[in-house]
Amino acid sequence: MAKAKKTIGLVAVIGLIILVAVVVKLVVFPERAELPVEAGMGSDPELPKPNKTLMPTVNVAPATGWPEGQQPSAAEGLRVTQFSSGLEHPRWLYKLPNGDILVAESNAPAKAGGSTSAKDWVADKIKSTAGAGVPSADRITLLRDVDNDGVADERSKFVEDLHSPFGMTLVDGTLYVANADALWSFPYTPGALVIDDAGEKVTDLPAGINHHWTKNVVASPDGSKLYIAVGSNSNVGERGMDVEQGRAAIWELDIASGDKRLYATGLRNPVGMDWNPETGELWAVVNERDEIGSDLVPDYATSVQDGGFYGWPYSYFGQHVDQRVKPQKPELVERAIVPDYALGAHTASLGMSFADESQLPNQWRQGLFIGQHGSWNRRPKSGYKVVYVPFENGQPTGKPVDVLTGFLSDDEDAYGRPVGVIFDATGSLLVADDVGNAIWRVTAEGGQ
Repeated sequence: MAKAKKTIGLVAVIGLIILVAVVVKLVVFPERAELPVEAGMGSDPELPKPNKTLMPTVNVAPATGWPEGQQPSAAEGLRVTQFSSGLEHPRWLYKLPNGDILVAESNAPAKAGGSTSAKDWVADKIKSTAGAGVPSADRITLLRDVDNDGVADERSKFVEDLHSPFGMTLVDGTLYVANADALWSFPYTPGALVIDDAGEKVTDLPAGINHHWTKNVVASPDGSKLYIAVGSNSNVGERGMDVEQGRAAIWELDIASGDKRLYATGLRNPVGMDWNPETGELWAVVNERDEIGSDLVPDYATSVQDGGFYGWPYSYFGQHVDQRVKPQKPELVERAIVPDYALGAHTASLGMSFADESQLPNQWRQGLFIGQHGSWNRRPKSGYKVVYVPFENGQPTGKPVDVLTGFLSDDEDAYGRPVGVIFDATGSLLVADDVGNAIWRVTAEGGQ
């Protein structure tokens, strides 16, 4: 009996030691990056060994919004002002031919029955803290600068009763809107403040679970096809690949026939898309995988090849195999394309716009603008800024340059989080801020 008590006591002591060790490791000395975030940027990023920890790294910037009188900081030679405020979680932007700006006020669809697992519950709490837990307004709002002073002075609810809308594009008088579950079309009259038409469903899009819910859409330069970006339903396929059918991909849809096909696959979460003005290639910005350390894996911007496979979930940046994925598919890994340009680990790079419409100073006119929403799982934090990637001869060169910063407070609260980026009719850069509930406008210093 005494021996049994001693054994039980010894087990309890060992258990307590293990518990203390775990607490010390996770709380006192948590996982953190060994490389600066810049090491994971550029055409040849550093990719250290994976660091799969007992618990995923969580380092959320609580969303507070902008204090009165504060705003982001613009790079030297640039000026930032507020184009519009008081919006509801503005995510994506689109410019109509007459200069009106459309804003997708949107968020993830509500989950029926709430979180379905402990991991989902934690994820929902993280999103709420980071400012992504608000209900979706489910509408597109139109903003008009009537007197051309750089401030929107007219606002209307352009299209309502949508389902977590995101991407928008106009082709031959038809406005296409990518909801979380389907692509819709609406007739557009130039100069209209409201679309009253109920719209027509063009095609269903992969839906359900919605680990990544955003669906973006852009038109081909000749207006004959649409390209639709759809994110994965998991981090690295842990829910099984059956729920990934048609996901982690960019679809091509022929407008005349309605036929669609997978254009490129293995793209974990493609969001922003635009056409390279020099090469004519489709480019996309993609969010890479989590939970193998603060230094991995960099998000990226890349040209998108017809029929190309970009690795997810089996590998990243070409043939870097993700050992967590079972079963492996070496035949796919072998042909995985290396992305063109890394944007840093966990930066949550979402918005993307080439500078062909830019009227900013000359050094900002040949490259790519990226809206980095900011990390929730890197220590120290990354992103929370708008950056510019210089291009030469149609290809990225050098490191990204900061355009807008100051979205984090000294205490690392989030005043704002940049998402969509486009150019307005004057060639000024507009930036959607879904925590600050504002649209920021960047011009040349001294410009209007």
